[in-house]
Amino acid sequence: MNLDFSDEQKMLQAELRRHLQRHSGLKSARDALEGRAAYDAALWRELGLAGWLAVALPEPFGGQNLGHEMLCLVAEEIGRSMAAIPFASSVCLVAEAILTFGSEAQQRDWLPALGAGTQLGAFAVAEASGPLQGRALTSYYNNGRIHGRKIGVSDGLIADLFVVVALHDGEPQLFLVRADADGLSRHPQVGVDPSHAPAQLLFANVPAQPLQARGWEAVRMLLDRAATLMAFEQIGAADAALALSLEYAQQRLAFGRVIGSYQAIKHKLADVWIANQLARANASYAAYALQSYADALPLAAATARVSASEALERAARELIQVHGGIGVAWEHDAHLYYRRAQQLALQLGGLREWQERLVSRLDAHGF
Repeated sequence: MNLDFSDEQKMLQAELRRHLQRHSGLKSARDALEGRAAYDAALWRELGLAGWLAVALPEPFGGQNLGHEMLCLVAEEIGRSMAAIPFASSVCLVAEAILTFGSEAQQRDWLPALGAGTQLGAFAVAEASGPLQGRALTSYYNNGRIHGRKIGVSDGLIADLFVVVALHDGEPQLFLVRADADGLSRHPQVGVDPSHAPAQLLFANVPAQPLQARGWEAVRMLLDRAATLMAFEQIGAADAALALSLEYAQQRLAFGRVIGSYQAIKHKLADVWIANQLARANASYAAYALQSYADALPLAAATARVSASEALERAARELIQVHGGIGVAWEHDAHLYYRRAQQLALQLGGLREWQERLVSRLDAHGF
């Protein structure tokens, strides 16, 4: 079993990195923070036109059919760029939901547009603070319509399509809802990362199309797939944060020496590097499971999710610490990484939920 990516995949990853380096991802995150633009629409269109958003989609739906391992590498470079684009919501969640559970007609109607970046998706599951659980749902589907409320919907203000989790005959199910549907209203909420601004959705007799996915296990399957892809996005951002810390530590002088020569700084950055490498190893196995070994995905995805969330949080926190006083200033970009770390760690449910899921899955495997 080889968990490394192929030379061809790495070559495509390097090409995407060069493309993204021509854009200022941090500038777009700053623009979102200061209210100048909700997201980088121009970059999103470019990625769609170049086929990067559709690398894992089948060719009949406008995709490149390069597999989910390639999509993981795309996620890593998007995370490294820190661009304000709805990749996790639109590609990792909505496109994956339709690809996995949609009918052929639903796939034909939506996947080409999602892969081209001409339509944006968002995932709506949470209704209150606390763990994501099927028994906590109150939104319901009846006679072709959804009623209820969702909160904390990342990228919900810019989405054209929602995948909504609601009860149908007492059982959770996934539904497609158009953002312009009658009876649907959306309202801005305050979030830690405005580049993925959350929204509250109110459903009052809103038309919906059911996906072929019923039961909370189907929701968990979608979350596992998204967690694997988003782990690579977190790793990309963590590597970028470490690179900035190293660059500053090699330039900043204190008491006549660069601060990177002090043991305390060396230890901080070594710990970040170790956490990043551990997260990468776990995510690589999850990518293999997503592509080729579905039975291993639940455990692998939980492991990748926990380690990648912890790695990015550590890298972002130490980025601020290494920069000292300037690191906590509004004008510095360090807090943008910390905001992204918190946002990505919450988008699929809190870290504690995934830690508990990891423990339960280890127990199920007899560990």
